[in-house]
Amino acid sequence: MSAEQVSGLCEQLVKAVTVIMDPASTQRYRLEALKFCEEFKEKCPICVPCGLKLAEKTQTAIVRHFGLQILEHVVKFRWNNMPRLEKVYLKNNVMGLISNGTQSILEEESHIKDVLSRIVVEMIKREWPQHWPDMLKELDTLSKQGETQTELVMFILLRLAEDVVTFQTLPTQRRRDIQQTLTQNMEKIFSFLLTALQQNVNKYRRMKTDLAQEPKAQANCRVGIAALNTLAGYIDWVALSHITADNCKLLEMLCLLLNEPELQIGAAECLLIAVSRKGKLEDRKPLMVLFGDVAMHYILSAAQTADGEGLVEKHYVFLKRLCQVLCALGSQLCALLGSDSDVETPANFGKYLDSFLAFTTHPSQFLRSSTQITWGALFRHEVLSRDPLLLAMIPKYLRASMTNLVKVGFPSKADSPSCEYSRFDFDSDEDFNAFFNSFRAQQGEVMRMACRLDPRTGFQMAGEWLKYQLTAPVDTGPMNSKTGEGLCSIFSPSFVQWDAMTFFSESVISQMFRTLDKDEIPVNDGIDLLQLVLNFETKDPLILSCVLTNVSALFPFVTYRPEYLPQVLSKLFASVTFEVVEESKFVMSVQAPRTRAVKNVRRHACSSIIKMCRDYPHLVLPNFEMLYNHVKQLLSNELLLTQMEKCALMEALVLISNQFKDYERQKAFLEELMAPVAGLWLSAEMQRVLSDPEAFISYVGADNKIADPVLEDPSGLNRSRISFCVYTILGVVKRARWPAAMEEAKAGGFLVGFMPSGAPIYRNPCTEQVLKLFDNLLALIRTHNNLYMPEMVAKLGETFAKALDMLEVEKNAILGLPQPLLELYDSPVYKTVLERMQGFFCTLYDNCFHILGNAGPSMQQDFYTVEGLAAQLLSSAFINLNNIPDYRLRPMLRVFVKPLVLSCPPEYYETLVCPMLGPLFTYLHMRLSQKWQVINQRSMLCEDDAADDNPESQEMLEEQLVRLLTREVMDLITVCCVSKKGAEHNSAVAAEGDDDEAMATEVAPPASAELTELGKCLTQQEDVCTALLVTAYTSLSWKDTLSCQRTTTQLCWPLLKQVLSGNLLPDAVSWFFTGVLKGLQTHGQHDGCMAALVHLAFQIYEALRPRYAELKAVMEQIPDIQKDSLEQFDSKLLNPALQKVADKRRKDHFKRLITGCIGKPLGEQFRKDVHIRNLPSLFKKVKPSLETDVLENEDGEGLNTLFEP
Repeated sequence: MSAEQVSGLCEQLVKAVTVIMDPASTQRYRLEALKFCEEFKEKCPICVPCGLKLAEKTQTAIVRHFGLQILEHVVKFRWNNMPRLEKVYLKNNVMGLISNGTQSILEEESHIKDVLSRIVVEMIKREWPQHWPDMLKELDTLSKQGETQTELVMFILLRLAEDVVTFQTLPTQRRRDIQQTLTQNMEKIFSFLLTALQQNVNKYRRMKTDLAQEPKAQANCRVGIAALNTLAGYIDWVALSHITADNCKLLEMLCLLLNEPELQIGAAECLLIAVSRKGKLEDRKPLMVLFGDVAMHYILSAAQTADGEGLVEKHYVFLKRLCQVLCALGSQLCALLGSDSDVETPANFGKYLDSFLAFTTHPSQFLRSSTQITWGALFRHEVLSRDPLLLAMIPKYLRASMTNLVKVGFPSKADSPSCEYSRFDFDSDEDFNAFFNSFRAQQGEVMRMACRLDPRTGFQMAGEWLKYQLTAPVDTGPMNSKTGEGLCSIFSPSFVQWDAMTFFSESVISQMFRTLDKDEIPVNDGIDLLQLVLNFETKDPLILSCVLTNVSALFPFVTYRPEYLPQVLSKLFASVTFEVVEESKFVMSVQAPRTRAVKNVRRHACSSIIKMCRDYPHLVLPNFEMLYNHVKQLLSNELLLTQMEKCALMEALVLISNQFKDYERQKAFLEELMAPVAGLWLSAEMQRVLSDPEAFISYVGADNKIADPVLEDPSGLNRSRISFCVYTILGVVKRARWPAAMEEAKAGGFLVGFMPSGAPIYRNPCTEQVLKLFDNLLALIRTHNNLYMPEMVAKLGETFAKALDMLEVEKNAILGLPQPLLELYDSPVYKTVLERMQGFFCTLYDNCFHILGNAGPSMQQDFYTVEGLAAQLLSSAFINLNNIPDYRLRPMLRVFVKPLVLSCPPEYYETLVCPMLGPLFTYLHMRLSQKWQVINQRSMLCEDDAADDNPESQEMLEEQLVRLLTREVMDLITVCCVSKKGAEHNSAVAAEGDDDEAMATEVAPPASAELTELGKCLTQQEDVCTALLVTAYTSLSWKDTLSCQRTTTQLCWPLLKQVLSGNLLPDAVSWFFTGVLKGLQTHGQHDGCMAALVHLAFQIYEALRPRYAELKAVMEQIPDIQKDSLEQFDSKLLNPALQKVADKRRKDHFKRLITGCIGKPLGEQFRKDVHIRNLPSLFKKVKPSLETDVLENEDGEGLNTLFEP
């Protein structure tokens, strides 16, 4: 190798790097240059001299960075094959670069410092401590040269800790060697870091005021910042004794630095990590020093200074850190202070609470919310919750909450000091809104905890605020609501105050009733408030909604004074028919397009009536006649109420009729109540309409072309009649019940006998009425399913071509798109007659299936024994499924099939459930397989041809729907087949969008997952059993992580275990096993899925390999499998005489065997592997049990501790 060769190559490399980094280069040149550089790194034998030459100080920063990158590449990928002398040469040169090969600390580029420290760390990872025992000494010597070198040493130490401890990016033995040696030298490392910090801070403080010394001061400051960053990388995991050594010298220094503007953020960061440490309580006690006078003084003065400087991003970030420090301190205090510990409540606890309250009353909504969890912990704490200082804090905390509950601070507005802080924290109003809603819910919980300790204060404050709000003039603010002139919008000052007050009073009053004894309740005050609220009149729908919530919150007082009930009922009934005057001027042929705010008030009033009848039926029963007359009067005018409102009122009546506790009387009442429905539903015209799709389309007006889609809707009344009938049937089926107490049921004539098991059999007073209407209901469901046939869709009128599509709201919910805030209240509920039609079809479909889902639990044996029920359901609900879209199939499975199956007694499995589920599961498997095939093909095509990036694009929506449908189907199969001991069935389906985040990572399936009786019944039928198994094992490779994980952990093994005893074909066994391996290929990159799938594959292989040699053949096809290792695993498995290795060891061995088929994240798929060799062991092997314990012990000083006296 000659100097010319090196110079020549370097010139070419400099040119190439310049081309790569020059924005003006063409794509082709840039790619060629890139290729040249990469090939050079991979193949050139003289990388080291070239890299060193390019890294010289005289080159430009970009070239130097590339030179250092070459050296890093050499260390990472060629180190194992380099001769020893070359390694020493490279190491000495790199240390030389640190010593005098970089610009000064203030001039050098940060990316150069970064790559230089990385090279040293890569060498340390390969050679220290065994082959490079003096590494720490060398670094120490370098740091004595000056600030530039000290900073680089800090970078090296930080990077090393991150790679070894935080990210653990190296083989286990090397990691242990390095971590232990670090731990043994930790005292030296900490003393080095602290000394560097102290010296540089002292110099900085001395020189920063002297302008002539400015650059020197800045250099010292830089080292101080680097020292703090490095400390932050160690404080997290070193033994707590290092943090609290020397009378907590480190913590004291950090507190002092909180008042040093350039260093305060780093210091707060370190303090936060230290105070957040977990570990033995005994070791954490010294952290209480932070409650001492000195520390408290520094923390509080730093907070006051930072806050006093107005809103500057740097100060605000610091305030957030400080707030977190105070929260963590509170958590430590709660952990250390207990009835059995010798830690006492700190003398400065009052000062701490005051400073904490200052953060709770800060204008920043984010800071306010950060304090809530700690307040909750303090109010819940067994010792502190009795402390007079904390009890004195409760009124102040509640006062602060009264302000904090007011929804202001939208980043787009300027109507509150919070707004400018929100602009730092939130991207949009929607973002802020989502945050504020969860913040408010959190405050509600903490307020209730505070009121548990002091219920009267909260109630008194709620009363005062309510009285104030009732007399305050209405201020609608600059924006007018679209609902009407002079009405509030959701941003109006009056409404946000009403809204906050309502939330406050609701939280506080409900807690008071839970906390105080009956005779301690301030009944008179409560009734006074209730009267004020009942007498308050308003025409503003948003305020009226708040008023109704207050009526509900105060309603428990009526249980002490029942004479107020009629007034409450009158108030609620008046609100059921609430209209804004403007609205009723519309022609009555169409319902005025009510705005969402008005609809909400009416709905609110209805649900308040239902809630009252559900929770206080004894109270309402004496007023039943009055209630009934009210409802009759409202129902007499067909246009006064929407169908949903009519039905809500009827539900309330049914709930009260449950209190008759007399079968005949209730049956007669229900017959009278449902007479109008029965008359309409069973009429000849309705029968014709419900059973013929074409007649149905025409009757509801979906075949028309409409000129004015906003005002004109000739068939609205017909639709509302059908809706009314369906709503009413649903309401009655859902609400009519026999008495809960068996004695009462028997006396009232509800009990008709007993099951063989001794369980009572009841009859529902609504059964006769509902079954009379049942045939037409099934006809409607059949007709509705048939509407999706192409020839029927073609008959829809021009205006209504999309009548069967999803509503926009549903689409947005599925895609997770937020609703624009104002529209929620101000826009009309349905803007056009097409939307109204879509809403009609959607609600009708859901409600029909809700009736079927509720029929089982409601009518029990009377429903399950309906003549030929299975056949009737198969020919209605399950007809034409091929044309039914995913968004309709999902609710059908969830609200009809699942409850029907869950509530069905085992006696009817053979006659009803199996004949229905068999064909359904077979069909669902076929449908989902086809859908996933399309998605997989699409994603293969997309790689060549970029897909439409629009998030609302149809494809994305379809794909997300297939995912949700898959989850629904897998959940249904799991619920039918597997009993989870001690787990509730219904918890399986989480709220729509939450699923994705809820990926759990537990590995083994619950040991108690067994097949249910129904599961056994289903698996006895061969075709059904096949459909279940095939669906379960195929679904593992569908691209839905959540569904894969649930199916793997809950369903796959119990199903397979059931058929193990039979004669499984070898091909089938191989297919199941391959299915799991395919799942690993698809989902291996997700830890939770990977762990569950590996466990399942291991279970199958262990259980079936002895009987089926074919499984070994499958294993042999795994890429890169080590045949000898497989032989070894197999021989141990097949020879029971050999000593059984521990389960975990066998499983780890198995996982290593199948590594070749575990999918990797895209970022790792093409990464070049780094191989770090193990060095000679630092310690002699002791018995494994001891070794593992000691090596795993972070705080232990390695094995030496075993030999110390």
